[in-house]
This record gives sequence, structure tokens and C-alpha cells, in this order.
Amino acid sequence: MNHLLRGIAPRTSVSVCALMCTLLLCGGAAHAEADLSQDAARRFVDLAMACVHQEYPNKISHALASDGDVLPPRKLTPAFFGCYDWHSAVHGHWLLARAAKLFPAAEFATPARTALAKSLTAENIAAEVAYLRTAGRASFERPYGLAWLLQLAAELRHWNDPRARAWAQALQPLEAEAAARIKSWLPKLLYPIRVGEHSQTAFAFGLIWDWAALTDDREMRGLLESKARSFYLADRGCPLTYEPSGEDFLSPCLGEADFMRRVLAPGEFATWLRTFLPQIPAKISQSDKGAWLTPGVVTDRSDPKLAHIDGLNLSRGWMLEGIASGLPQGDRRSDALFAAAKLHRSAALPAVTGEHYEGGHWLGTFALYLTSSAGLEKP
Repeated sequence: MNHLLRGIAPRTSVSVCALMCTLLLCGGAAHAEADLSQDAARRFVDLAMACVHQEYPNKISHALASDGDVLPPRKLTPAFFGCYDWHSAVHGHWLLARAAKLFPAAEFATPARTALAKSLTAENIAAEVAYLRTAGRASFERPYGLAWLLQLAAELRHWNDPRARAWAQALQPLEAEAAARIKSWLPKLLYPIRVGEHSQTAFAFGLIWDWAALTDDREMRGLLESKARSFYLADRGCPLTYEPSGEDFLSPCLGEADFMRRVLAPGEFATWLRTFLPQIPAKISQSDKGAWLTPGVVTDRSDPKLAHIDGLNLSRGWMLEGIASGLPQGDRRSDALFAAAKLHRSAALPAVTGEHYEGGHWLGTFALYLTSSAGLEKP
């Protein structure tokens, strides 16, 4: 453990106690990278602060029923109108909440809390709920945006701060609406969605599972476990060599495995993973450095779709670490998983800048989710 914490004490970082709890969730997770410094968090916060209340450019997913629906984003969804699209605005607020929670004394924490207070008012959230409930919006931001909304709610609930409790209370009507929509949808969803973009079910299910664990929503957990077993338990030989598609920011194969490690006990998960992803080496050489799964290459970061590959590298990083965390102690595949995760971190994190708004409005969230081990926390 000491070698993991080397270099953390001289700088302001996630507390050692919290870090050790995260790293010791299981045997494999002790190899997870722990590299969120205050400087890195500030860089990610700056990206979110630059967009959460920036209305334009804006890509809205908005069905018009009449001339009365022709309104600017700040009127349609007054809490989450920035960051180019609704889901990015939602997870941009998650970024601010998580960073301020992890570094409460940092200089960036005060403006982050101010931005949260500006957005998360009862009036704004009431308008958001009314927007969702308008006819013709049954599938709005489902499942990706709704899953991130629940993650934001979970982050606020898990933050021991009186202001966060007030924001969580204000957000609760929208949280309840999002959860109800997912619960209504899941029994009707007969097939998984196995793509590398927003509609992927496995990734969203993982975020929702973590929210349900924190809130002790057993109904949601039961629905998700049922879908995990009916959609994914019989899967074999996921074609990892087919990935990535040219616009992926999520891995279909790794996303599924990262969800299943949440649902299955370590022994059952280890057996399932052996047949689902037989490509994971049981042993790697010192020179391998995770080359069994190489990072994706971005050719144009000013192109909003091609820039997705930076997000793929970040999400692969946390998914690989998550998969390793679900294995029993001593599983020999953990070394290969962590080596590939490290390779993806090295490729992706330097690309998280504000140079191009196409990536800057959302990649900070993915970077913070990875470097703060968000998906490895236990309620």
C-alpha cells in the first residue's frame, strides 16, 4: 500500500483514509491508480465552470408541439441549460459537487458551490420536472442523462455539508422523476442496447446501480439485477477487437463487464468474465505494459464526434479498474487489467483541456470520475 500513496502526502489530495478505503474494496483494487491532486481537480473544475452557465453553443434534444415550445435553453431547462447539452450540464454539476466535496478548502471550492447554488433552486428544479412531464418527452435523456442525474443526486446525498443537503432536497423532485421513469422503462425493455454512445444500457445501469445502493432503493436494484441476468449473463466471447467504432466514448464490452461486476459476487463474476472476455491475459510480461488493449487515437479534437475517442480512453480506464475490483483476491487477470488501465490513463488525461469546446464541455467529468475512483466507492 505504501507505494500507492507515495507522492500524495506532499500535495493536497484525497484524504489517505478515504483513499485506502477506496483501494481496499477488494484484493484487486489495491493496484488502482490514485492520482487526483488538487491541481488536477482545479483543472477539471475550470472546465465545468466555463460551461455550466454558458448557454451557447447548444444542442438541444427538444420536440416541438407548438410555437410556444420555441424557447431558449435557459427557459426550457433552467437548471441544466449549459455545457452544450442537458446531460453534459448535469454531469458538469456532478463534477463541481464531487470536486468541492473532496477538496472543501481548495480555492475552487467556493465558486463551485456558488455555481451549484445558482442552479439547484426549488424554482429551477420545478421547471425541469415540468419539462420532463410534458407530453412527447417520455424518452428524454434516457438512459444516459437520467443516470447522470441520479449520480448527481447521490453525490449530494453523500456529501456531509449543510448546503449540499439543501441542494439535494431541492433536486429531490427531479431525482424522483428520473428514478420513476427508469423503473417504468426497465420492465418494457426487452433487449440491451450495445452501442458505444449515450444509449448504451450497461453503462447507465452501472451509474443507476450505484445510486440505488446509496439510497437503498431495493426495487431499482431488483429491476437492474433482473436485466443483468436476462441481458448479459449468457453472453460469451465479446468481440473486443471490433472496438472502437469511430465515435465511441464508451466500450460496449468493458461497459457490460463493469456493470456485471457490481451485480455478481466475485466468484461468479470471475467465472462469467472468463467466458465473456477470454482475451484478458492471465499473465503479462514486464514489456507488455497493457498492450493487449491499446488506447484509441483521436485525429481531430475540434470535431465533436471524433473527440469522443478521448472519452473512450478515459472510460476504458475506469472500467478496466472496475472490472479488476470485482475479481477475487489473487485473480491473475488483475495485473493485465491494471496495466491496460494505466496505458489508457496516460493517453487520455493530457488531452483533457479547454482548447476545444467540443471536448472541454464534458471530458472533465470523465477525467474526474476516473481519477477520483468514483465507480469504486461503496455506500
